[in-house]
Amino acid sequence: MKRFKNKKILITGGTGSLGKELVYSLLRNEEPKIIRIYDVDETEQFNFLQELKHDFRNDPKHYEDTVRFLLGDVRDKERLNRAVEGIDIIIHTAALKHVGACEYNPFEAVKTNVLGTQNIIDVAIDNNVGKIIFTSSDKAVNPSNTMGATKLLAEKLMTAANYYKGDRKCIFSSVRFGNVMGSRGSVIPLFTQQIKTKNPVTITEPTMTRFMMSMSQAVDLVFESVEMTQGGEVFIFKMPVVNILDLAEVLIEGLAPKYGHRVEDIRINTIGTKPGEKMYEELMTEDEAARSLEREDMFIIPPEMREELPDWDESKYNATSIKSKDFISKDVLPITKEQIKSILRNDGII
Repeated sequence: MKRFKNKKILITGGTGSLGKELVYSLLRNEEPKIIRIYDVDETEQFNFLQELKHDFRNDPKHYEDTVRFLLGDVRDKERLNRAVEGIDIIIHTAALKHVGACEYNPFEAVKTNVLGTQNIIDVAIDNNVGKIIFTSSDKAVNPSNTMGATKLLAEKLMTAANYYKGDRKCIFSSVRFGNVMGSRGSVIPLFTQQIKTKNPVTITEPTMTRFMMSMSQAVDLVFESVEMTQGGEVFIFKMPVVNILDLAEVLIEGLAPKYGHRVEDIRINTIGTKPGEKMYEELMTEDEAARSLEREDMFIIPPEMREELPDWDESKYNATSIKSKDFISKDVLPITKEQIKSILRNDGII
């Protein structure tokens, strides 16, 4: 059964890496009535339109009758309000995500990640949108940087919205991602460019570990959350832990010959941690884990004030109380280089 058949969907930040994959997955696997791509970057909107024209050149009506590009900023509530008219589902991916940029421009991060999210909430309530999913980050857990702190506050805003929406049908929830392999601004495109230009690959610390997920996993998490949400939850896919040095070495081995270089000619330089950067990541805090649920594929953090949600039913998740400790990267055995290689191949990165 098509999960989003005849649904009208708004994707904020729709020309970003995740936004584009969501659009392609909806077009290829579902039958939405409308996909509105809301983004502040006109150049990326133009480029994405050309991609769609090329990829659906044999069936242009497949996207022409469905996709609408809307230029606008999540900071602009009036523009958002018009974009949300008649929408059934909002997937909110628009954000300032670069840790360094947010550290040096903290209030800009607040305006987009926090005030922008509140704008989404306000216009969703005003327009009685059915479901609203916010895409967060594992950096929201015990945040050590501005970006993580703004993501955490945005999560709190999303959960709280369920308590004051009145009799409207809106359901608000969040998903937490680890590092999405190949996403714009992530470490893999950086390493790839360094290898391509025969420059040293720069890693922060050889023992640093990160949770990593494929782009297809990220899309699946969003779609599953849309289906499962009752309101106020944070959904987290279980994902493998990758050692940053292993990742760099696998990329060098896989990409150096492709760009006409010898593997041994690409050096690895250790440059140390950047401001706000952790040596390991967490998917949830110990306090969150104490009240969380676990399934084979994901963790679910329920809202704390469940008495405010009288229809909330834990049994609907088919989950148990949390049993594993697989939510702190330093406590999880990293996957092997062969496993990293397999994931990168499946995603077409090497």
